[in-house]
Parts: sequence; C-alpha cells; structure tokens
Amino acid sequence: MARPMGSVRLKKANPVTLAIGAALCLFILYFLLGPATSDFSASRKATAASHPLSPPTSPFRKSTGGKLAAPPVAHYNLNNVTTTPTPLENSENVLLLTPMARFYPEYWDNIMRLDYPHELITLGFILPKTREGNDAMRELQKRIAKTQQQGPEKDRFKSIIILREDIDPPLVSQDEKERHKMKNQKVRRSAMAKARNSLLFSTLGPSTSWVLWLDADVVETPPTIIQDLAQHDQGVLAPNCYQRFWNEETKAMDERPYDFNNWQDSPIALELAQKMSPDDILVEGYSEMATYRTLMAYMAQEDGRLHEEMPLDGVGGAALLVKADVHRDGAMFPAFAFYNLIETEGFAKMSKRLGWQPFGLPNYKVYHYNE
Repeated sequence: MARPMGSVRLKKANPVTLAIGAALCLFILYFLLGPATSDFSASRKATAASHPLSPPTSPFRKSTGGKLAAPPVAHYNLNNVTTTPTPLENSENVLLLTPMARFYPEYWDNIMRLDYPHELITLGFILPKTREGNDAMRELQKRIAKTQQQGPEKDRFKSIIILREDIDPPLVSQDEKERHKMKNQKVRRSAMAKARNSLLFSTLGPSTSWVLWLDADVVETPPTIIQDLAQHDQGVLAPNCYQRFWNEETKAMDERPYDFNNWQDSPIALELAQKMSPDDILVEGYSEMATYRTLMAYMAQEDGRLHEEMPLDGVGGAALLVKADVHRDGAMFPAFAFYNLIETEGFAKMSKRLGWQPFGLPNYKVYHYNE
C-alpha cells in the first residue's frame, strides 16, 4: 500500500547517542551557570599566595561563608634581612642573575656545582626574542625541568624566574668578534643595561641579601664563590675573569685575561672624558681609545694572595657580587652615558656616588667560555 505523499518515517534513535547528547547538555549548563572561578589545586593556591613576587589574584582568594576573603597583606622588615660575611651560617638568600643570549651546558653544570645551599638561591634569567634566544630558552627549560622536577631535593633551587626581552636586539649576531667591535659598543651595551635592569627590578625580593651577577658564558667558577666573595663584606666585588685556551707556541693549555672592564681610572682617561660630549662614552680595551687605566685583568700574580683586594672605578659584569642594599639604594645599570660611562662601568660610578666603593680581587679567577 502506498504511503501518503508528504509523510516522513522517523528513524529510531540510538540510546548511546541520546546518552552522549544528554551529558553534553548537562556540561554546557554547568559551564554557563556554574561558579566563575576555576577549581585550582590546594598546592597551586598555596604556592601563588606565598610567593612574594606573585601576590594572590582573584582566582586564588579563599572564600569564607560564600564571600571572598580580602587579599592577604604581607609584612617585611628589611632591618631583619642580614647581609653578612658569613651568609651560609645566617641562611642568607642569594639572587643569581644571568642575561642569556646563548645557552652553554658548561654554565649550567657550573652553577649546579655551587655548594651554597640551593634552597637559598633564586635563579633569574632574561633572554632576547631572537632565534638564538629561542634555542637558548629550549635548552634552559630542559635543564630546569631535569633539576627542579626530576633531580634530588638538594639540587633544586628556591625558585627560578625567566623573562623574555620586550625590545629588539641591536645586533643580529652574538658572535664574539661582532659583539666586541668598537662601533657596536654604545648601542650594544645600552641594550645590555636595559636587560639587566629589567631582570633586576623584576626579581629583587624583600628577603634577598645578595645579588650574584654571572654571565651565561662564564663556565667555570670555584664552587664556593658565593661564600668566598661574601666574606669580604664589600658592597660591590668583582673577581678576575680569564679565559682558557690552547697555546700553539707552548702546545699546552694556557689562560689569558678576558674582562677588561674592571679598572682603576687614570688622569688620561679623566682628561679624555672632559673633552667628550655628555652623550659619548669611554670604552676600555681598544687601541683607538687608549685610556691607560690600571686594568685588574693584568694585576693577577702567580704567588699573590687569593683574597687580596684592590679598589676599582669600573667593574665588568662577567661575575659580580653585590649587596642587595646597593641596588635598593638605587644603583642600577645606566643605559645612557653616565659621566661618560655605561652599563656595568656606569653602575660602578653610580655605586661609588651612593657611598658604595667597588672592589676587585685580582687573584681570584673565574673563566669565560672560549669560542
């Protein structure tokens, strides 16, 4: 018998399909009508709320009786933050800061060997938004994951902070020869100063006692460098940065000075500065601009005392231990000509004018990577 025109036969629905559809409807209703805040884990709430650099935001506030509790108020008494010649005995917190354009495995291996308690060390990094910076970021994250998540408890650092620069790098290449061309120094070091300041101001916490600046290409230091430098009780202290290399003449490994930014001023350098425009800078280590300063790089002695000090007017940033109070007093890295100095050398000048005389240790060496 023929069906009437226009009638439609309905296919019986599959029970499984109906069940899935009903579950989906319930999920959508819960999503639209449920609580606005996410169900964060208790551990995540505790971490966010306790970290001094990450105050709790709305999702992390605890509710009492259906009402959101007021955000907590943290109190810090800086008079209780000690900075002593015996930081280990006083459990003083150290902030280790590294601007990083390239990742050197030897750098990471070296900081892993530091015998200062890692639970008292916070690491801070800033990396440029370049292809090399992206590569360095990936390698850095691999080491961090291995150390912080998989490594033994004693190797894990108190916390690790990573920043990405929000400015374009002035130099495309980070090759050593390109970096050290005299014509590139002002723009290069201005960018480095901005990176250092961003890293410093974003990471310096109220419980920090010491700041250890360590460049990413410094691959060898004594494991006791923090204790060794802190025992001098100086506001700004620089070890001598050298470089190991293969000497073709002697057919043996040798070493040579590397960082020439640790220096004592000279009358000739001061006279050169007086003749310069306020926007010009003096740079060290170039024959085109002979300053005749006393360079700590050449002051090391074979039989010299390891902890012998010398006052400095300029410092480099390869390795530098700074009391946190020096930075809190306002000493930063000028990205502009400051008394014709810039970046770390300008920092030394600023520290000195704030009453913190920089010093160096000519016989205490750290070593730079040899490209």
